[in-house]
Amino acid sequence: MKKVIIIGAAGSLAQYVIEALKALDNVALTLFARNKNRLPQTTANGCSIIEGDAMNYNDVKKAVADEDIVYVNLAGNLEPMAKNIVKAMKETGAKRIIAISSIGIYETPLKTVLVPYRKLADVIEASGLDYTILRPDWFTDANEVSYSITFKGEPEQGSAISRKSIASFISTIIKNPELHKNENLGISKPN
Repeated sequence: MKKVIIIGAAGSLAQYVIEALKALDNVALTLFARNKNRLPQTTANGCSIIEGDAMNYNDVKKAVADEDIVYVNLAGNLEPMAKNIVKAMKETGAKRIIAISSIGIYETPLKTVLVPYRKLADVIEASGLDYTILRPDWFTDANEVSYSITFKGEPEQGSAISRKSIASFISTIIKNPELHKNENLGISKPN
């Protein structure tokens, strides 16, 4: 049984990831959210729920203890949250992390709105953990699975991508955690 925690479980993308992971065999899901009441009951069914704040190191450490894979789906002041998650994972022995950043974080000049996502990626890349960073294009609610991947250093291409596509890709990694280990990937809908 793979134990997976979703940090930022109340987010719009996380809802799709939760549904995709529930379809997998041998996955035990823990949902970490600041306010558990923001999790739809249908989403929360069958999952362990932890209410906590990623800005609070002790909350994060308790949450990631005994987890095999940490999926990070956050917004806001991402650098201190990423540092808390990395430190907690190192102290509890969790090694595999998948994190959502953003398209455009390596453009110069860097747009102000993307600075937190760049800092998140930098912290995780330097962590020594087994990471996959995803840099998705803008999200859509399209009912489709269609994506292409670009590697760090390659020009990002494609267009807005469905949350369902991103969730499908994440479930593929969780099914096989050796896939895309220590890679920083752009993900978008192929043109």
